[in-house]
Amino acid sequence: MFIAWTTVATRPDADRLATGVVERGLAVCVQVDGPIVSHYRWEGRTERAEEFRLTFKCRPASLRALEDHVVKHHPYEIPEWLAVRAESVGEKYLSWAAANSSTPPL
Repeated sequence: MFIAWTTVATRPDADRLATGVVERGLAVCVQVDGPIVSHYRWEGRTERAEEFRLTFKCRPASLRALEDHVVKHHPYEIPEWLAVRAESVGEKYLSWAAANSSTPPL
């Protein structure tokens, strides 16, 4: 199982990305947190922005397609994308994820 993150500026953008990847079976769950405050450098200046953080859970076979979808549909010019392998996942949660991560038929 992988856990991945991105941030967006608005709740509607967060909900759109979350719904899209779950409907396509690319992520088994997406949690939306926020608003959170991010501090970063952009075009030579220090910035502060309220954002919404999306936390994706997906199986290894879906990670690349999940990243491709998020990057393609992301409103930012350079979207944050971080993914890490979960070191430990509960057996029942992993079974639920396996049963809910296949792409639905077209």
